[in-house]
Amino acid sequence: MFSKYKKQAAKPVAPAPEPAAAAPAAAAKPAVSLRRPVQRKPAEAQPADKERKRKERLSEIKIQLHRELLENLNLAALERAGEAELRSEIANIATEILAEKSIVLNREDRQQLNKELYDEVTGLGPLETLLQDETVSDILVNGPHQVFVERSGKLQLSDITFKDEKHLMRIIDKIVSAVGRRVDESNPYVDARLADGSRFNAMVPPIAVDGSLVSIRKFKKDKLGIDDLVEFGAFTEEMAAYLQAAVSTRLNVIVSGGTGSGKTTTLNALSSFIDNAERILTIEDTAELQLQQTHVGRMESRPPNVEGKGEVSPRDCLKNALRMRPDRIIVGETRGEEVIDMLQAMNTGHDGSMTTIHANSARDGISRLENMIAMAGIEMPIKAVRSQIASAVNLIVQASRLQDGSRRMTSITEVTGMEGDVISMQEIFRFQRVGLTPDNKIIGHFTATGVRSHFSERFRLWGYDLPPSIYEPTVMEPR
Repeated sequence: MFSKYKKQAAKPVAPAPEPAAAAPAAAAKPAVSLRRPVQRKPAEAQPADKERKRKERLSEIKIQLHRELLENLNLAALERAGEAELRSEIANIATEILAEKSIVLNREDRQQLNKELYDEVTGLGPLETLLQDETVSDILVNGPHQVFVERSGKLQLSDITFKDEKHLMRIIDKIVSAVGRRVDESNPYVDARLADGSRFNAMVPPIAVDGSLVSIRKFKKDKLGIDDLVEFGAFTEEMAAYLQAAVSTRLNVIVSGGTGSGKTTTLNALSSFIDNAERILTIEDTAELQLQQTHVGRMESRPPNVEGKGEVSPRDCLKNALRMRPDRIIVGETRGEEVIDMLQAMNTGHDGSMTTIHANSARDGISRLENMIAMAGIEMPIKAVRSQIASAVNLIVQASRLQDGSRRMTSITEVTGMEGDVISMQEIFRFQRVGLTPDNKIIGHFTATGVRSHFSERFRLWGYDLPPSIYEPTVMEPR
């Protein structure tokens, strides 16, 4: 193929002197106009073309070697082998196969090939590099040839690709089979959890039209504490002091926010204020909470099997948790009929319970609770529903992901009771936006609203007498 390309490229160069000899007076102008495009195109296109062909060649070699590795490796002994031993064995087998096929690679390509082969055999193939990258928070796969990642709240197209749909399906099957699930045409979507705790979701053809869709919400090994969130600008020290008083005095807290706004991170941080002597039970669809207390019982719901049996819903877990003598119950996310049991638990001796919901504001959060109760099929007058919510929920913390990708605690709102048929609320802290920088970063500041907490007396009786200055609004100097 390259010899043909060289011959074709050489043809325009050979006849060039003949026109020049026939018309020497006009040769100067065409020489300038012809030379520049001929020199410019190879200089720009050749490196990119070489790199593309190099990657394609490495990919083809990797697929061939992977098939032969599976034939040569003792898969039963993989679990007993150490990482160094396995890497060495894979490198040796790869060297032998390359020699047999008369394939010559430079040192850099050989090291890259050995790493990718190791990831294919023991890990999740092309995804392994992204899973090990601490700067990546989400991995989004749109078919085999398009993989996006989220860094610092912004989506970016990565250079990671799969060979084809079969390659991607093999990785998906490897993940779901490890947790006893399966995904195919009859069951085209699946939720699972990776070995490190990352949340995994996949949807495969024919439901996914252009190739399998995969989303991975990475599990952070080092959980963020209150001090870390204050340092990152998620909220202020005054807000942290208020939240410490609220959690320590066993107010019932709801963390509200949109997808990816940091609800679970906020819930994790708030849980650090819980006393170590309390018994805590957590209920989640996918276990993500990282509580550091001594007495924690963790539960995870389970979807139905292929036959439609064996489901354990969050409501089942919650009902059972009420019989297990908890001091506090923490529900990872309330999204369905379990809301009834959650509100009853908050009303019947499990003060200090916490959960998250999807909503864009505190008032929307209350409306969402009302809708979930209605969807549960329980027929109650709207006033009775709101009275139940008002007596159960004390505090709503609103988390938001802003347009520049930053995550902020944009509002802290107290539920103070009922006024007629309406739930009364008062905002204590808010994030005040001012404008945008030239590079589209949001300018703003946190401020108290000037309203004194409805629970100030409760805080004082529990030993958390917050100074009046904490409720004073921040005055910004004119710019």
